[in-house]
Amino acid sequence: MRTRFGWLLTVALALAGLVGQAVPASAATSYLTLEATYGSVANGWDHVERYLDTTPGFHQEQYPPDGRGDQDGQRLTFFGGVKEPFSGRFLLYSAPGWNTGAHQVPVLLVHGANDNPDRAWANPGESGGYGCGALSCPNTGLMQYLSARGYRVFAIGFAHKQGDNLMQAQEVGDAIALIRAKLGVPQVDLLGWSKGEMSARAYVSSLRPSWGRPYAGDVRKLITLGGPNGGYDYPYAHGWAHDFSIWPECGGSVNAPSPHLDMTCYGTYTAHPEFSFTPTGGYDDYPGQRQMLARWDGTYGVDQTQQDWYTTFYGGQGLYTYGTGIQAAIDAGSLVAPLQQAGVPASISTYLLAGGTPSVVGIFNEDRGPSDGVVFEASALDTAGIGNLAGTALITGANHLELGWDSAVSAQVAGWLN
Repeated sequence: MRTRFGWLLTVALALAGLVGQAVPASAATSYLTLEATYGSVANGWDHVERYLDTTPGFHQEQYPPDGRGDQDGQRLTFFGGVKEPFSGRFLLYSAPGWNTGAHQVPVLLVHGANDNPDRAWANPGESGGYGCGALSCPNTGLMQYLSARGYRVFAIGFAHKQGDNLMQAQEVGDAIALIRAKLGVPQVDLLGWSKGEMSARAYVSSLRPSWGRPYAGDVRKLITLGGPNGGYDYPYAHGWAHDFSIWPECGGSVNAPSPHLDMTCYGTYTAHPEFSFTPTGGYDDYPGQRQMLARWDGTYGVDQTQQDWYTTFYGGQGLYTYGTGIQAAIDAGSLVAPLQQAGVPASISTYLLAGGTPSVVGIFNEDRGPSDGVVFEASALDTAGIGNLAGTALITGANHLELGWDSAVSAQVAGWLN
């Protein structure tokens, strides 16, 4: 069943559960088209909307050809059954109480790499065993925690799970504009987890493509959870262990980039340019990961227990692998230094939270220095470019994947939001 969506956003929201025809969202966001509304949503959400940003400049990003980066679960339905959606499309999730919560400033949650709003914020166990970073996964997360306490909670879902953070930053701004129009509020609190920190911070810093819109002054507080504010180099420092989860000839299937272009698995030397951090052989499937890179070898060294550790990090032909090294990938488009130089405006109260337990189940944990298993504490708490540092916290009992549901993290976030 379909319903037309007019200029009154409240009409569409009253009809949550109906799939809407494509019409403009409002005069204030005329470049946005509401394509569909879904009311039968798993994991406790109230409803989900799909929008298209028609701004020239958005383009179709590349996906890994073996399908590992495709949309799945109920998100595939929300994207109209398209496994590799156009990057100008995004999902806006609304939690129960989105329009009735006692807290007047709404909260927008921005998920991280190879993730989605369901697993990240509402059902950490959705992807099965160890998907939450622990031996046992809960079925509720930060969304339910905040919603139950009267916060008006929303979350954005991106078309590309490892997509360009500058395009995704424009959609963060889109989501904020939509929330403001729905609720009639001047500002939103913004929370970015892991890679989500990059797009959230790029938006408020007005770091954008040449065709992009600048920051609209509509964020009150920015909170980052395990965000690589100072960048990360985990895939290069622990390349051999990292690659076994990716390289198909080694049994890998994780949707993540590799520091190598060639690798020997079980006696067979194969090339996989489609998994490269840098554009290679016509492939560029992981731009968002490249944008998070920064070197930490000067602080914590490189993991010399890994096979081909030197050539993996610095580039060259090793005994079993070949790659161009981390600096080439940084030079191809890291955003860490540009974000620090652009700076978060002093008008935004900024809070940085780090996890302190390198205990993520199922991966080789970052062990060269204090970390949450993926991101160094020093990176998550890096204050460079922060115009108004309002608070920092180290949750020693949480690893990187627990930051969306750990009780101490949730309590700290609610305290900062209050």
